[in-house]
Amino acid sequence: MTEPPRIRPYRREDRPALDGICIRTAHNGQDSRPHYADPGVFPDTFAAPYVHLEPELAFVLDDGRGRAVGYIVGTADTVRFARAFRAAWLPLVADRHPEPSGPPTTPDEAIVRLLHHPERMVVPELADWPAHLHIDLLPEWQGRGYGRQLMRTFLGALRDGGVPSVHLVMAKANKPARAFYDRMGFEEIDVPMDDSVVCLGRTTHDLGVL
Repeated sequence: MTEPPRIRPYRREDRPALDGICIRTAHNGQDSRPHYADPGVFPDTFAAPYVHLEPELAFVLDDGRGRAVGYIVGTADTVRFARAFRAAWLPLVADRHPEPSGPPTTPDEAIVRLLHHPERMVVPELADWPAHLHIDLLPEWQGRGYGRQLMRTFLGALRDGGVPSVHLVMAKANKPARAFYDRMGFEEIDVPMDDSVVCLGRTTHDLGVL
């Protein structure tokens, strides 16, 4: 008998599903496969390193049959995470996604450049928002309240761990995501970044509004 959908901790066997969710939502919230030669670079950059390095902060939306159809991942300490990414994660995937020798000339190379430079995550102006996150749900599971549940679970875990605040970086072109984050209480943070993205942050208390 199928159980109701629920939020639960990430399990190792969820990894293929997380990769698929990331790929299907990576292009401004849409499927990246029509736009990238190797969309596998997205989970290797924005999902898999988190469940590898900080699985205790990874949660999934289970469809009631054991399949992950959404996730939220992140880190409690961005500075520490960037160091661990360089030392413990990048060696595992660098050969799969070789760094371009010059400036990126394709969409794939632009993401590969991000993979090879985890230090980009460390922005001095974000010191007051030490944690950061990534959240994605398959399209058919969006708009049903599950993103809010994932966010509340993740923020609660940060709060319980003594982490006061969190940030995220999102593409400005992803209008539905911005509307979601606004509803979740995130506010824009003025930091020097590429014009195509915006940084948002919020505290980990006052979860009753979620």
